[in-house]
Amino acid sequence: MADQPLVAPERNLQEMTLKALLLGAFLSALLAAANAYIGLLVGLTVSASIPAAATSMGVLRLFRRSSILENNMVQTAASAGESLAAGVIFTLPALVMMKAWGGYEWGPMVAIAILGGVLGVAFTIPLRRALIVEAKLAFPEGVATAQVLKTGGIETDKDHPEWKPSPEAKQGFINLLQAASLGGGIKLLEAGLGVLSGGVAATKSFFAGKWLFTGDITLSPALLGVGYIVGLNIATLVFMGGAIGTLIGVPLNWLLNGDDIQHLAGVHGDMGSWNAQDWEAIAGASWQQCRRIGVGAMMVGGLWSLITLAKPLWDGVKASLHVYKTAKNNGGKVLRTEFDMPIPYVGTLILVSIIPLYAIFYSALEGYGERLWIAGVMTVLMLVFGFIFSSVAGYMAGLVGSSNNPISGVTIATVIVSALILLQLMGNQGLAATLGPIAVIYLAGMICSAAAIAGDNMQDLKCGHLVGATPWRQQLFQIIGVVAAAVAIPWVLNILDQGYGIGRPSPVNPDATPLSAPQAGLMRDLSTGIFGAGIEWSYIYIGFALAVVLIVLDEFQKRRGASFRFPVLAVAVGVYLPLGLSIPIFLGGLLAHWQQKKRGTHEAEGKGLLLASGLITGEALMGVVVAILAVALPGKVPYLQDFALAPWLGSAGLLACFLYLAKKG
Repeated sequence: MADQPLVAPERNLQEMTLKALLLGAFLSALLAAANAYIGLLVGLTVSASIPAAATSMGVLRLFRRSSILENNMVQTAASAGESLAAGVIFTLPALVMMKAWGGYEWGPMVAIAILGGVLGVAFTIPLRRALIVEAKLAFPEGVATAQVLKTGGIETDKDHPEWKPSPEAKQGFINLLQAASLGGGIKLLEAGLGVLSGGVAATKSFFAGKWLFTGDITLSPALLGVGYIVGLNIATLVFMGGAIGTLIGVPLNWLLNGDDIQHLAGVHGDMGSWNAQDWEAIAGASWQQCRRIGVGAMMVGGLWSLITLAKPLWDGVKASLHVYKTAKNNGGKVLRTEFDMPIPYVGTLILVSIIPLYAIFYSALEGYGERLWIAGVMTVLMLVFGFIFSSVAGYMAGLVGSSNNPISGVTIATVIVSALILLQLMGNQGLAATLGPIAVIYLAGMICSAAAIAGDNMQDLKCGHLVGATPWRQQLFQIIGVVAAAVAIPWVLNILDQGYGIGRPSPVNPDATPLSAPQAGLMRDLSTGIFGAGIEWSYIYIGFALAVVLIVLDEFQKRRGASFRFPVLAVAVGVYLPLGLSIPIFLGGLLAHWQQKKRGTHEAEGKGLLLASGLITGEALMGVVVAILAVALPGKVPYLQDFALAPWLGSAGLLACFLYLAKKG
């Protein structure tokens, strides 16, 4: 029996209103800024639907009239900001890293993000009924968001004396604000004032310098929240990757390849004369080589994602076509809650997109003699790969949720396949060696944006299916959220690049610790490497072997029906990132698991997710504010330099956030 929506199809509540549109667009831009920061920092983003739903209920309850369907529209538009940010930050910073762009150019970025995002919506509209209604996939974030929305009641109508406000809706909004204030306050004290340290690190040598230990921990409330949301399984695998790359890889690499590492680090003389800075340089050079293991694992993991999803994707497309044929044979009568954007409109939207797609690729290949037809090939690749990977992302969102959706994996596959195709068509001589990788990253940016939005769109449509929303209106609001976020993201990235640096030292604040942007760095290395700049393959081969082992383990766990799995990409990201980022993520995952075992209620789980989202949003938004201050006041942010108690106070701040989440979650 099909799920019965909370609001019956025959009932018409206010849904698509001006205040919902304005609030949804504003929150989309705001959450895009927050997730751009956290995604560049750690290479992971988390679904924004729950904090968007809580914020919407808190704001719309101030009006005389509102409804659960209106709140659902707000979270639909708002959550698009988080997803589009992921699509952009995983790819387009590569263009700045490879110096194809001097900075984050507003026009091209907006065009790439909007086209990718809108096509992500369009490609998944035909799959809605097949994956949500027929297949009944889990869509965990969509179900959780629907539960949050239900706490606010079906309708707010202050003109009726019998109406009573929902205390749960008010309390949810307050909890979100409290957690955001805590996360933002700690970030201000750390990056703005210098009272708290952002991390603690140590490097030591043992056995006459033959064994090298290096380790660190990032004292970030946001990373604690990330671990809480993604859960113990993913958090453990990210930490496992960090341990492989740092605790095991660095000392073994130094033991086996000491002379090469010493040369790379630029350290001279005998070990006995080395100081702490020299040992840190040695450890850093060893780790930079070991992190390439993560690159190899990501490459295999991305291709494996496509292989495993080929059959489910094909089955989903066939089921969707069958549903539309059935509806057409029944005279086209559709309930309000099953009324998607009409397929002719979707087809027209896709066809019209061909013109700007071609124009963007044509401009990216400026100066290349055969760009007229190469741009056409790129347009076809975008439409074909875009549909395939958007469908994959939509299906994966139903299985594991948007936060665990391996969109970076399918984007890696896009980069490899499209780079190999263009290499055959263009060669790697002269201008082609420069323009080929640029065109590949343009394509990857669009496809990653489309895949990210596709997963989010399906989660939102699942939520709408449960509460009784009108699908075509949600699909329209998803597009509105895409446009709002696309306009804001280039400005945010410019600020972050100047304040911290993205994948490189900041051009105006070189003392700041750069945001790592792991996926974008990988996209740059793959695209330029395939076109002849060269890739160091020895460590990547080790990553290939690690990925194969993980795939075998994962298949074994799958056959056993075990809940703990071994998705390759989670471990690969952990190897590629500094160990310190994975430790608070692991602590957050442990806390979430402990609370789930202790309480075991959806209400407690929903509250914990809301608080974790607040920690992430507060720290991330304050991170953007501090970046603005660093650019406006060069040399004066943070206010205190090398404050002696900062490491102890920073550790106390992370502990306070852990205890707060443990007590209130």
